This record gives sequence, C-alpha cells and structure tokens, in this order.
Amino acid sequence: MNPLRSGLPLRSVLYVPGDKPRAIEKARTLRPDAIILDLEDAVAPEHKAQAREHVRDALNAPWPVPVLIRVNGAGTPWAHDDHHLARNAGAAGIVLPKVENPHALHARGPDLPIWAMIETPQGVLNAPSIAALPGVTALLVGANDLARALRTRPHPDRTPLLHALSSVVLAARAHGKTPLDAVYNDIRNPDGFQRECQQGRTLGFTGKTVIHPDQIEGANTTFGVSAAEAGAARELIGAWEQARREGKSVATHRGALVEQMHVDEAQEVLALWGVTEG
Repeated sequence: MNPLRSGLPLRSVLYVPGDKPRAIEKARTLRPDAIILDLEDAVAPEHKAQAREHVRDALNAPWPVPVLIRVNGAGTPWAHDDHHLARNAGAAGIVLPKVENPHALHARGPDLPIWAMIETPQGVLNAPSIAALPGVTALLVGANDLARALRTRPHPDRTPLLHALSSVVLAARAHGKTPLDAVYNDIRNPDGFQRECQQGRTLGFTGKTVIHPDQIEGANTTFGVSAAEAGAARELIGAWEQARREGKSVATHRGALVEQMHVDEAQEVLALWGVTEG
C-alpha cells in the first residue's frame, strides 16, 4: 500500500534539494511526516540531470517516511525525464508545480498520488476544480510565487494572502483532500515560524511544508495533538456517551453544548493522537 493512502498524518513535509546528496542522506535520519525531493526550484538548470541521478540513487534504499518528487513543470526540458523517474523509482507521489487548471492534470494517470502546488492567481481561482480530480490528494500553497504574482508586500501576518490561503483550504476540504501550508523562509526566526504555524492551523491547514530540519519539530507540535488536547477529547466523548445513556440527544461539557459534530471532531483528535504517539 502506498504510505500516503494509509492515513498517516502530514504535519510537516520537508523539501530537500535533489542536487545535494549530503542533505538527502541527512534527511533520511530526520522525522518529518513526509519528504519532497526537489528537482524544480531548488535546482539550477545546469544541475538538473545530476539531481535526477541523486534522487534515483536515494530511492534505491528504504526510507522511514513517504518520499515524493517535485518535478519540473510541463513544457520544460526536464519534465518528461522527471515524471519517468517519479513513476519508476519508487516515489510515494508526484508534486506538480504551478498547477493552474485541471486540464494540466487530465493526461496524467492516477498511478501515483499527485500533490498540486497552488502558486498563481489562476491556481487559486481554479483550486476547487483541481482538488476535484481523483488523482490529486493534496493542495500545497506556494506563497512566494503567489505573493509575487499578486504584487503584494511582505507582511508578518500574511494579511495580503489570507483570502488565497483560505480559498485553498476551502477547495481541499470540500473535496476531501489535504491542504498543506506554504514554507516559511526565515530559518533564523523560530518565533515567526511558530506564529505562522499557529495561523496555518487556525486557517484549517493539515500541516506545513518546511525547508530546514529545525522547523520539523515545531510543525509537528503545532499541527499535532498535545496530551492535554487528547485528554479534553476523551472527556468530551465521555460526557456525550453518558448523556446518550441517559436518553439525551445533546450533552453539556464544561458549560458548552455538545452535539454529534463535536464528538466527531474529538474522535478525529484521538485518531491523530493515536497515530502520532503510538
């Protein structure tokens, strides 16, 4: 079974440049929830072929987490070879950059999960139809390219991008796909990274793409479940079950009304807790 279809969490997804074999080997020792070996933006044109060989070699050995390949976009000289590698080297999925409409994906078979990167205004506007495709399992925000295309100015709270970010979450959730938040560029600012993780979770993202090993733990913590949250979920479910035993249709817990949707949410919290702590 493909590990991306097995219900594993995706709290942190680490990008690793495909032309950096030492970084690839170090990534094998890390514990993000998934890794993307990057053949696209992180690799200069003159290093593309060599990066492909490094990625091929890396996938010859087992990995502790799912490994995807970010290929170069359609119309580039490297796209065909990148796709061939991804489908034949044992990758868990393909990350497609700058997906702007579903037509770009219709010709691609569903043999591997596709993660579509939403990095342009057209991509945001067409996110619902992209997410609706059966082969697409996740939408990833590419905020750097998106901000440039929108001509926004940098803002610590990402205010100019909030509509686009929420649009991607809405599209993904409407079709049962995974929304993943954009990378945080300043690896020297852990406080800023944590604020952005908290914002991403508040907006509804499942996890965050990261570019440095030091960001993995923070993403896992923020998008994961704490012991306190797991305990609160158990208490809420207990209150609901007690109310049902008493013949009540609703319950109260700590002064708040509890309905079936709150129980469903608590069960999701415990399921994530069980996967990440088990």
